[in-house]
Amino acid sequence: MTDVTIKRALLSVSDKSGLVELGQALGARGVELVSTGGTAKALREAGLEVKDVSDLTGFPEMMDGRVKTLHPMVHGGLLAVRDNPEHSGAMEEHGIGAIDLVVVNLYPFEATVMRGAERPEIIENIDIGGPSMVRSAAKNHQFVTIVTDPSDYAELLSELEGADGSTSLDFRKRCAAKAFAATAAYDSMISQWFGFADQQQLFPDFLAVNGKAPVELRYGENPHQKAALYLPVGPHGRGIAQAEQLQGKALSYNNYNDADAALELCAEFAGGDPAVVIVKHANPCGVAQRGTLAEAWEEALTCDSVSAFGGIVAVNTELDGATAEAIAKIFTEVVIAPSVSDEAREVFAKKKNLRLLVTGDLPDPRRGGLAVKPITGGLLVQSRDSATITEDALKVVTERAPTSQELKDCLFAWTVARHVKSNAIVYAKDGATAGIGAGQMNRRDSSRIAAMKAAEAAETYGWDAPRTQGSAVASDAFFPFADGLLAAAEAGATAIIQPGGSIRDDEVIAAANEQGLAMVFTGMRHFRH
Repeated sequence: MTDVTIKRALLSVSDKSGLVELGQALGARGVELVSTGGTAKALREAGLEVKDVSDLTGFPEMMDGRVKTLHPMVHGGLLAVRDNPEHSGAMEEHGIGAIDLVVVNLYPFEATVMRGAERPEIIENIDIGGPSMVRSAAKNHQFVTIVTDPSDYAELLSELEGADGSTSLDFRKRCAAKAFAATAAYDSMISQWFGFADQQQLFPDFLAVNGKAPVELRYGENPHQKAALYLPVGPHGRGIAQAEQLQGKALSYNNYNDADAALELCAEFAGGDPAVVIVKHANPCGVAQRGTLAEAWEEALTCDSVSAFGGIVAVNTELDGATAEAIAKIFTEVVIAPSVSDEAREVFAKKKNLRLLVTGDLPDPRRGGLAVKPITGGLLVQSRDSATITEDALKVVTERAPTSQELKDCLFAWTVARHVKSNAIVYAKDGATAGIGAGQMNRRDSSRIAAMKAAEAAETYGWDAPRTQGSAVASDAFFPFADGLLAAAEAGATAIIQPGGSIRDDEVIAAANEQGLAMVFTGMRHFRH
């Protein structure tokens, strides 16, 4: 059996968008409509003839609607294998009528949680009968069509139109796959709420990781890899995945990854002076704060103008026309801003391939949550690195304490360093990065690379000296030997911020004192692999 004619439909939906139009189209085909509660009311108000589920079961809805469809008269009509004589006999013996189409979407559990409802209301929005009907219909897709998404109503009606009121097996298979995915995601949301929110478990016994509405990307990190973007199911914060794209080509896997890195770092400066972050291959290559966004752009660019070519730019305030004009002078893949002025839009409209993203609010850099990384045979899961350090928590360990400006530069460098791949070294001066060394196997090489980039910048812009002279330097983890510190001193740094905790801290502190450096310990590291 392949095509199944739709003679009876059971409709029970929380999201009533498109419901009346669907009911009218089914009614026009002579389909008997069976419904429940508010769904039946909406259909009747539209002038449609509807039979209550209670007419099938012989029982009224009871217990505040908790029990209405959980009945053999419903599930027998859904689960019966129509060409099985034993099943057909049981249907005839007990007066069970076949149900050919089920249109169900579930109680709004996610929306209820998101609006901050109290626990009893959240519990009442855990759908029981709905998922049961969905699963019964999906299991018996050989004979029953299940539709769980209002966006699929048009395809359903097209299917009926093209097959004289029937649905094809291929269509029913697709619907069944989507239905099981929907109930899995729904149960996942509930399990996450119980585990994380209700029971305050950091690592529940079972971790459900899911997403919806995949957008297939051109390819993954490399052309031979396939990739897609999934949006989270359940309560979540907004980020780069929810940004509105105003123009430009579709974002690639690498674009999303790099844009996320840029937005996460830029969010550190939310509410502060205008800030610009330039990212290349998920590492910042220039960061600055200034009185205007255009000035911040120029300072961020000078840190490493070579790496900035083809990079990702994020800003922490509305993108204005002057800054857009400056950014447009070099090739840029993506620009991200909370909002974009009309003048800036006009500037970038001339750059057809440039992707321009509007995020609205910036994400909270201190938000909780889990970070998940797949490895062979399993998942590594950890809490997000949302910890922060304050000036009061710093410990001065050298004979010389940092000046007020050195302390500001230390904290700025530290903020950037936590977003740089380990081993990370960041030089900063006057609220701008002077040199960044990322991802090296030893800290000394990261120090030297950052200093080298600063020297190249000085040569490029004709400065008398690299901006590492008189700078502060941040290390994401402790200096295991004094060589990394000495490399920083050689580059001209006068202050250092680092976690401390090495068995050779005394040697490193002694080296700092010999060089006349001021050094503070944070007691906290920020590895980023």
